[in-house]
Amino acid sequence: MNAHADDPGRLVLLSTSHRVAPGLLSWPAWRALHAADLVLCPDPEHPQLPYLRDAGVPVETGAVPVARELLARCAGRTVVVVTGADPGSAALAEELAALAGSGQVTPPELELLPASYDLPGARLLDLVTVMDRLRGPGGCPWDAEQTHTSLVKYLIEEAYELVETIEEGDRKALREELGDVLLQVVFHARIAEEDEKDPFSIDDVAGGIVDKLVYRHPHVFGTGEADTAEQVQANWEQLKAAEKRRTSVTEGVPLGQPALALAAKLITRAEKAGLDVSVTTPVTRPEHPDAHSVGQLLLAVTALACAHGIDAEDAARSAAREYRNRILDAERG
Repeated sequence: MNAHADDPGRLVLLSTSHRVAPGLLSWPAWRALHAADLVLCPDPEHPQLPYLRDAGVPVETGAVPVARELLARCAGRTVVVVTGADPGSAALAEELAALAGSGQVTPPELELLPASYDLPGARLLDLVTVMDRLRGPGGCPWDAEQTHTSLVKYLIEEAYELVETIEEGDRKALREELGDVLLQVVFHARIAEEDEKDPFSIDDVAGGIVDKLVYRHPHVFGTGEADTAEQVQANWEQLKAAEKRRTSVTEGVPLGQPALALAAKLITRAEKAGLDVSVTTPVTRPEHPDAHSVGQLLLAVTALACAHGIDAEDAARSAAREYRNRILDAERG
């Protein structure tokens, strides 16, 4: 471009995202790149560089000049700086803004142009990348030696910590604990990817749950009908049974879950199947308490809770939390 000597020029800071496939830039971004007199990129390994060169856009790589020198290079022409998510890009923008507002120089026309946008969930890609780094060569020795079995205790622990934040209504802690549970999922998927006989990745895990959700929500993604939550639940169980081809209502009930939750699940399954295995033990104190009689009493209490739509596990946890508060009150005298 031929510009007047007094023309301060135009400076375009072209922001890109490493979470978007290289080459997928917006049309305004491509237009700015092709119209530029000079294109600078501080990162010689930037993933967009091969695609820019394939498109006939010459790029000067290496350290971008400091703000004052960069403004001087803009005189009478258009300069595009391809930036990323690195701290240096943000610092350059702040330095340019401060210099332009100082009145010491005549700033060029400055434009911040997003070249690509992150889709919802894009930061999950960062989590996968970090886990690959931790688990890969030169990563963390502790992370590298973990197995599915060794991580079980952490998975259970993080799940209970998440439950506690939900019960306490702590929004800040809730976000953190959700992240800790998510980490366990990504960690297990990364370990599974290394299995020599039956490997699968986080994409396989995500793809599987997507397929399951679509299949079990025909009222949303298909032609099924369900106007109430109860109808949705009934359809879900019916589709699940057909999908799993189970011969017993007890199949798929994990025996390792907390006792009250296990009892409630079995009672609910039996009732839905119309099986005559109702709990008849009265909810009274056993005359001679032992393990069997106390267990039957707990089972009866759980059945009572189920009959009234109460989650026995939640009720027991709520009572335990109240009892804890009474202990704290007693300790304070």
